[in-house]
Amino acid sequence: MSPQIKKILLVGVVALVLFLLITQPTQSAEAVQTALGWLRDGAEALVTFVKSLFA
Repeated sequence: MSPQIKKILLVGVVALVLFLLITQPTQSAEAVQTALGWLRDGAEALVTFVKSLFA
């Protein structure tokens, strides 16, 4: 992919995220909380896995 296309896509994604944050702040906050919950659950699963390796 050319650098210009990457830059255009990045600007488009940032614009979309800003649009959603401004027009739907409650739903955006819920989506972020959900994503952070998934990350936390994944991190906890990795910690459990590593602990079980060395136990």
